[in-house]
Amino acid sequence: MTANDRPVVTRKGSEPRNTAQSGGLALMTGVGPQHTPATKIWFGKASNPPGYRSLPHHHGEAETGAYVLSGRARIYFGKDFREYVDLSEGDFMFVPPFIHHLEVNMSTTEELWWLACRTPENIVVNLPDIDDALLVGYRRA
Repeated sequence: MTANDRPVVTRKGSEPRNTAQSGGLALMTGVGPQHTPATKIWFGKASNPPGYRSLPHHHGEAETGAYVLSGRARIYFGKDFREYVDLSEGDFMFVPPFIHHLEVNMSTTEELWWLACRTPENIVVNLPDIDDALLVGYRRA
């Protein structure tokens, strides 16, 4: 039997963390080429501490699907990151390829947990940072 003819399980606590990151984000791979035969999908989870915000970034050619497990998130995008969408527990989101954005944990006391899925892989292209003052409604913990 080979790895391509049976399910591959990633046990809680053993998720690889050797994947692309964005400014302190704790991103863990559940399914991906880091430890499975997967070649067209990356699926993982992320934890954002209270008041956390990512660096501005995009995901190259990857399409991204995300689901908020717990917490309150804001995704800034558009010219000078002036536009945003808010998400809370139970919300799904799609991010098209090459969209410049950054994500924020809007709580200064609670952790934010995500599930994320990308095709073909977890591509993260970090961009130059911006001043917090440009982000409407954001404050650090």
